[in-house]
Amino acid sequence: MKKTLIIGASPDPSRYAYKAAQMLTGRGHEIVNVGIKKGEVAGVAIEKPETIYKDIDTITLYIGPVTQPEYFDYIVTTKPQRVIFNPGTENVELQRVLEANDIEYTEACTLVLLSIGQY
Repeated sequence: MKKTLIIGASPDPSRYAYKAAQMLTGRGHEIVNVGIKKGEVAGVAIEKPETIYKDIDTITLYIGPVTQPEYFDYIVTTKPQRVIFNPGTENVELQRVLEANDIEYTEACTLVLLSIGQY
């Protein structure tokens, strides 16, 4: 199972980040929720991007390119195996930062990857 950090976590059930958290935990993946909203998703509290986790396999992004720069250092310091750019989060600048730090990335939908067994 791949420990996944969700950036842009939201307690709003209509948001894709919420749906991803539910699907990830439902399939046995441990999650960390990071975002600006208070609350919890899938039984896991939403926290600010302060704690650096060293055991993250995947970071899945649910924040737009305009907001992402404030997370660049956090992502690089976390040193995940990969970053997933969900639709609408694609960012060439962040992709260059990831490449410079030997972090893989993909432009894909976490929900689709999970549903077709390619996560």
